[in-house]
Amino acid sequence: MALTDQSTRIRDGEELDAAVIDPYLKAHIPGLSGSPRISQFPGGASNLTYLLEYPEQELVLRRPPFGHKAKSAHDMGREYRILNQLNAGFPYCPKAFVHCTDESVIGAEFYVMERVKGIILRADLPPELSIDEGQTRQLCKSFVDKLVDLHNVDYNACGLGDLGKPEGYVQRQISGWSDRYEKALTPDAPSWEAVKAWLRDKMPADHPKPGIVHNDYRFDNVILDPANPMKIIGVLDWELTTIGDPLMDLGNTLAYWIEANDPAPVQMMRRQPSHLPGMLTRQEFVDYYAERSGIQIDNFDFYYTYGLFRLAGIVQQIYYRFYHGQTQDKRFAQFIHMNKLLEQMSLQVIGKSRL
Repeated sequence: MALTDQSTRIRDGEELDAAVIDPYLKAHIPGLSGSPRISQFPGGASNLTYLLEYPEQELVLRRPPFGHKAKSAHDMGREYRILNQLNAGFPYCPKAFVHCTDESVIGAEFYVMERVKGIILRADLPPELSIDEGQTRQLCKSFVDKLVDLHNVDYNACGLGDLGKPEGYVQRQISGWSDRYEKALTPDAPSWEAVKAWLRDKMPADHPKPGIVHNDYRFDNVILDPANPMKIIGVLDWELTTIGDPLMDLGNTLAYWIEANDPAPVQMMRRQPSHLPGMLTRQEFVDYYAERSGIQIDNFDFYYTYGLFRLAGIVQQIYYRFYHGQTQDKRFAQFIHMNKLLEQMSLQVIGKSRL
């Protein structure tokens, strides 16, 4: 089994026609020849990602999911722009080659970027990747370092000053995710009313130093160097990126962070190897981020609870599509249970919080 991230056969109902896409790409990307072999990357539950293998070059195509999607989500043009402009200040973005707004080509907008070939970690380390506890800790700290680096980017110098509005960012996130959650409700979903009320009541002021917020920074969205797996060479999935409170971004990341001592039901939700010996605990993660960034963090309960609620909103939006038959991906059938568990986790944090 190869260490680099592998694509697989395309899921039923999500096919991409080579006879249609090939002439379009050859008209817009110089140097392509032959016919592409098309496969799909199995990770991710939002935008669909395909590998197009030409004889001399490998490309990655991203398109929105089939079925219902939030109005502001899955903006291919916005993600294409972020990749090409942010790279000036954060050189871990893949180069994007073309953005197609003509939905008649494949039935949706899409963009095509270079493939950065490397290791992407999923729930467990691949057997071939043998790293000890010290190397694991080094990798974990590198992961935090890249998040700090991103939050320190001069977004105005990159031409991305209009990407978002930092004023009122926290309030917009709480009200926005509350609204999106309501719109994605299904009869079997929890209400989250107590958590939403607590978040509204404990909302902090705008952060004095806003930054680029990735909004989906996880191990399966970073690419590791195959020659040195402790080194991060790429960061993926910029569809939710904006300008805002960096601690909200930290809360988003920690919502995915399952540590070794978490109870069994929470362990079942784990999607990255954050439980391994050497990985930082959530508190160690926050402390190291604070040390590296120079930001004092006194009220992380709020940001962590927000991250859990936002993750539930994402999970519920995806489950909504499955519930209404807009996607046949069987992975999503269990998302309702994840939503309920996230609510329980949030209530536990609130119950212990001193805020």
